[in-house]
Amino acid sequence: MLSPTRARARASRQALSRPALLARSALAGLAFVLGASSAAAQGRAGTGAAATRGATVEGITEYTLSNGMRVLLFPDPTKARVTVNVTYFVGSRHEGYGETGMAHLLEHLTFKGTPSHPNIPAEQAAHGASTANGTTWLDRTNYFMTLPAEDTTLAWALRLEADRMTNAFIAAKDLAREMTVVRNELEMGENDPARVLHERTMSAAYLWHAYGRAPIGARSDIERVPAERLRAFYHQHYRPDNAMLVIAGKFDDAQALATAEATFGRIPRRAGSPGHTWTEEPAQDGEREVTLRRVGDVQLMQAVYHIPAGAHPDFAAVDVLMHVLGNAPSGRLYRALVEPGRAASANVIALQLREPGVLIATAQVRGEGALDSARAALIRGVEATGGAEPPSAEEVERGRAALLREVELIMRSSEQVGLDLSEWAAMGDWRLFFIHRDRIRRVTPDDVRRVAAAYLKPSNRTLGTFIPTERPDRAEIAAAPEIATIAAGYRGDTTVAHGEAFDPSPANIDARTLTSALPGGFRLALLPKATRGRAVIAQVTLRLGSERALAGRGAAAWLTAEMLRRGTRTMSRQELKDSLDRLKAQVTVTGTPVATTVTVEAAREGIAPALALAGEMLRHPSFDAGELARLKEERLATLEAQRSDPLYLARTEFGRRMNPQSRGHAAYAPTTDEAIADVQAATLADVRAFHADFYGADGGDLVVAGDFDPAEVTRAAREVFGAWRSARPYERMVSVYREPRPVTVAIETPDRPNAFFVAGQNVRVNEADPDYPALALANFIMGGGSLNSRLVTRLRQKEGVSYAVQSTLQMSPRDRVGTFIGLAIYAPQNAVRLERAFREELARALAEGFTAAEVTAAKASLLQGRQQARADDKQLVPRISGHLAQGRTMAFDAVLDAQIAALTPADVVAAMRRHIDPAKLVVVKAGDFAKGQTVAEGR
Repeated sequence: MLSPTRARARASRQALSRPALLARSALAGLAFVLGASSAAAQGRAGTGAAATRGATVEGITEYTLSNGMRVLLFPDPTKARVTVNVTYFVGSRHEGYGETGMAHLLEHLTFKGTPSHPNIPAEQAAHGASTANGTTWLDRTNYFMTLPAEDTTLAWALRLEADRMTNAFIAAKDLAREMTVVRNELEMGENDPARVLHERTMSAAYLWHAYGRAPIGARSDIERVPAERLRAFYHQHYRPDNAMLVIAGKFDDAQALATAEATFGRIPRRAGSPGHTWTEEPAQDGEREVTLRRVGDVQLMQAVYHIPAGAHPDFAAVDVLMHVLGNAPSGRLYRALVEPGRAASANVIALQLREPGVLIATAQVRGEGALDSARAALIRGVEATGGAEPPSAEEVERGRAALLREVELIMRSSEQVGLDLSEWAAMGDWRLFFIHRDRIRRVTPDDVRRVAAAYLKPSNRTLGTFIPTERPDRAEIAAAPEIATIAAGYRGDTTVAHGEAFDPSPANIDARTLTSALPGGFRLALLPKATRGRAVIAQVTLRLGSERALAGRGAAAWLTAEMLRRGTRTMSRQELKDSLDRLKAQVTVTGTPVATTVTVEAAREGIAPALALAGEMLRHPSFDAGELARLKEERLATLEAQRSDPLYLARTEFGRRMNPQSRGHAAYAPTTDEAIADVQAATLADVRAFHADFYGADGGDLVVAGDFDPAEVTRAAREVFGAWRSARPYERMVSVYREPRPVTVAIETPDRPNAFFVAGQNVRVNEADPDYPALALANFIMGGGSLNSRLVTRLRQKEGVSYAVQSTLQMSPRDRVGTFIGLAIYAPQNAVRLERAFREELARALAEGFTAAEVTAAKASLLQGRQQARADDKQLVPRISGHLAQGRTMAFDAVLDAQIAALTPADVVAAMRRHIDPAKLVVVKAGDFAKGQTVAEGR
């Protein structure tokens, strides 16, 4: 996987790491916790040599083992799990010529095992790892897993990672198979014009430095690198003095440190250094231009400017400048491009890296839009901030508030902090996370104007054609500062408050949950508990209308929900965002034709006023005509970009065949052209009417979990929702079982190197059906679990034809309607191999069933995953909301857990045979099969 994990790099993850993100979203769409280390941990060492205690900052304590490896401990008793995150300070920046993609390819191969751990995915599943993966980025590679909080499990995880550090196979036979998987990942990225444009622009912006190369690497390098060169790269960089271990979660710090010393501490320090990169990118001496011509549906442009390294003091002002330029709706580019209709969207990201990075401004222009005027507006909007139009005090304060809110949200999740530390440590020191926050607090308008003038200038821009300049004006980028000087003696803020060690059993959740109903029917479920950072998660769900009343109003439903975030009768869109920033709260809205969900994240002191703001958004949206016009442009640009997207086309066609409905029905799956026509036809009157007809609290509920006062939240809910009723009340829409005709559909998508496969059949089962537990476990074994599932083992591990493959079981809570679905991405020339392997694995399961060991391991892993989901409030809150809608409690989950635990191999295969028939499969695949056939035949 390629995506970085640092929260401050979230925008760059989305822009630069689309393959991994698309794989996850495609499959999901269809279907570390740290505190102050105890004094007892000091001086303990598995090798007899004491670990040296280093800095302690806001609950995180660093130790250095005798072999040079750094260990960060961050205990938190609030979650019944522990995360282990090992970071190696090697990424694509360290690759030599002809070896691009090596760091990422090596990450894949280290999952192939060691002599002591020959099947790492299977072991991770057996030990209940709910999250287990690796990521590669420009400056680092990391491996992480989240496990049940047990001393033996933590000890196993550290033994595994210490063994992987020195004894991974890196075998030629594994490379031959995994190379094609990684190549398929590369092909998936090539499907996305935005990603390809970014790669081309970066390669022009960097003449020499490796940051100009994408971490996925060149196809030829991936295909040709020999195993012995990978082994040499592995032994050079995978070593204790080039690594950092984070242990985050519920654990005993003294024992954890002793275990780290007994595992990693026994690995000897190697002679020499792990390697260093010497290349420095010279100052850019003029504008550069890149033009990309490919199949696609929308116009895109990027302006890239070199900026200092992430540890440089200027970067705090650069971060605020990024917000001044890229925020919506107050950002300079939004006002210059989106509001006047020159572009459908615009954003800005800044790559904060070990060595000098880049600021990237991007705009998306619909096919009929004028690219020249958009380009001029983009360049002026960016570069005027350093000259004629410096940022105002209000803009800077807004940016600082938003960035500091983001830091606070991160700090409420010690697991997220533990993962993010990989990125900051790769920049030079993990304490930069806190140092950068402190610098943001001190940023002034003059600082932002100064960095804009220094870096956002024409001669430092990569976008347009080269223009000779009589007097070059170059942006000299400062060298990366001395990290030891910056971090010396740093102590940071006070430690974030710990929470309680909450028992996530269904019985305890029910016992702790306070349920009630307001006079109008609005239901409340309140789960107060002590949490890290006094965090609270709340979800408001409004269920809307009836099957007949909602007919033909799908576009209005979606637009109405999206407009809720764009201003109220008393607050503009920006004022609403500013209010949430001041509360350090986050509100998200999702809408479907039958429901609108508002999720609120805040701390204890902000939850009641944040709920009041959410209520104002729901009850009194402004429905501004200009905002609706801009929203429609954004939606149309998204839909037009999907015209030739294999993933979207295959999923849409599959949905239309599995649940055919008449046009206008709330469950109808429109074609791209139909969806575009619906959005174009929707008016402000339609949106206002939809809100007036269907929005009300009588069919809804509020679920809150975290550190809050139940009486205060109840009062807030009563004031917002108590007397609010919908004009057309909610009636549950009944789902009807359908048995579509078996068929195989192939959709041609020219010039798209990656294809998408989806296959499935409907089943006459619901969540309360006696066969549901066995079918859920069968799906988990087939492809719903880890890298150890059957489909992944066959299609990725053995065949090497797919980077991402999964099965899922979608099920109605009440109606006897469900769907079993298999999904995969692959190269078009492998279409026959992939479908044959999928069908063979399904047939083998039906014919032979599952082994006792397979079922035992799957039950343990599935039940651990369910328990850990209940320990995560972001997953627990919507689960409770769903139970409220069905008249259930968490006792339903307890029964289901018991049913899963009691399953035998005979139970699982019997249920599968009753409901799954390969002869009834509906198969849809989309890709460039004409070109793929030519490749397969060698023509």
